[in-house]
Amino acid sequence: MRQMQHSSKLQDVRYELRGPILHAAKKMEAEGHRILRMNLGDTAPFGLEAPESIVVDMIHHLRGSQGYSDSKGIFSARTAISQYYQTQGLMTIGVEDIFIGNGVSELISMTLQAFLENGDEILIPAPDYPLWTAAVTLTGGRAVHYLCSEADQWWPDMADVEAKITARTRGIVIINPNNPTGAVYPRHILEQFAALARRHDLVLFSDEIYEKIRYEDAVHIHTASVADDVCTLTFSGLSKAYRMPGYRSGWVALTGPRTAMAEYRESLELLASLRLCANVPAQHAIQTSLGGYQTIDDLVAPGGRLRQQRDRATELLNAIPGVSCVPAAGAMYLFPRLDPDVYPIESDEQFVLDLLQDQKILVSHGTAFNWPTTDHFRFVILPAVGDIEEAVRRISAFLSTYRRKAIADVESLSVPL
Repeated sequence: MRQMQHSSKLQDVRYELRGPILHAAKKMEAEGHRILRMNLGDTAPFGLEAPESIVVDMIHHLRGSQGYSDSKGIFSARTAISQYYQTQGLMTIGVEDIFIGNGVSELISMTLQAFLENGDEILIPAPDYPLWTAAVTLTGGRAVHYLCSEADQWWPDMADVEAKITARTRGIVIINPNNPTGAVYPRHILEQFAALARRHDLVLFSDEIYEKIRYEDAVHIHTASVADDVCTLTFSGLSKAYRMPGYRSGWVALTGPRTAMAEYRESLELLASLRLCANVPAQHAIQTSLGGYQTIDDLVAPGGRLRQQRDRATELLNAIPGVSCVPAAGAMYLFPRLDPDVYPIESDEQFVLDLLQDQKILVSHGTAFNWPTTDHFRFVILPAVGDIEEAVRRISAFLSTYRRKAIADVESLSVPL
C-alpha cells in the first residue's frame, strides 16, 4: 500500500510547545519520574478552577444544549459579549459583529483562512504565541516577525514593525497582554499600530485573551478603542481569566468600516457554517462569566495567588547569576534571559531537554516562540509558590554546572601550549 505522506502545507508549521520535549517528559513520567511542569498555561492541573457559579450554570443548560446552535453562537452569549465591549467604550460592537468559536485557537485559523492569499504576509511579534505563526503558514501565508524590546519592558520596537512592512503585508498581529513575555502595551504603542494600519491599509488582529490578568498598575486598552476607522479583529475568551481552557469557549469581535469588511464578514459566516457551530454547553458559560463577579481580580491583587507567584518567581530567577527577568505586567508567564557570556547555549531546545533529563523540570525554549536567539526560556507562574521555589532551585543547580563548564573551557583556552 502506498505510504500516506504529510501535506506539503505542513512543511514549515511548528508548534514545539507540544513537540519532542513534551513527548520526552511524558516518557519519563511513564517510567515513574515526577516532572515539575512549568511549560503550559493550563490552569486546571494547578488547582486554579473555574468559578462554581459558571460550572453550575453550564450544568443547568446542559440538557438544552444537545442540538446545534446558530453557527455564529447562541444569541444570549453574543449579546453578553457585545454588552461587555460596550461597557469598555466600544459602542459599535453589536451582536452580529461577534463569532463564537471553540476557543480563540479555532478562530485564529478561521479568520486567517477567510483572509489570506498564498504568499500574503502577516506581521507577528517575536517572541509570539506560536499558534499565530503556524496558522499563517498553514493557510499559505508568510509570517514575518517584528521584534519586541526586552530593554523597553518587552514593548514592540515600532521602527522594526514599520521596517518589516512590504507590498505583500496584509495585517499585523498584536498580542496584548503578551504571551510569553507578560508585557502590557500602553496607549501610545497601540496608537502607533493603528497609524501604521491606516498608512499601509492593513488589518489589525488583536489577541487579548489575557486582558483581565494584569498586575500592579498595568492597564489594558483594547486595540479597537484606538482604531475605530481600521478593520480590527479582537480575540478573547474564557480560558484564562475564568480558568476554563478545557471548555473551549472564545470569540472574535469585528470592528471598523462596515463596507470595507462586508465581503470578509460573508466569508467568515461561510466558514462558521461549515464547522456547524461551536461547543454549545460552553457558550452558556459566557453570559454568567461576563455578567458576574470577576474572581481573577482577587488572584492578581496584592496578596493574591498569581501575584505572589509572579513576584516570587521573578525574585528568584533574577537572583541566579547570569539570569535576568523582566517582571510580567500581565498574563501567566515570565521570559527570562540567559546571559550568553555566562551560558554559551548553542541549542536552547537541547538545553531544555538536558534540563528535563537532569533535573526533572520542564520549561519551554525561547526559539519555540520564534525568538531569534537561543538565550531565553518561558517559565509558567501557575504552580504554587513552593513548587516555583523548587523549580528555580533546580534550574539554578543545573545552570551552575553550565557556568563551571564555560569557565573551565575559557581557562583551558588561555593555557599556553
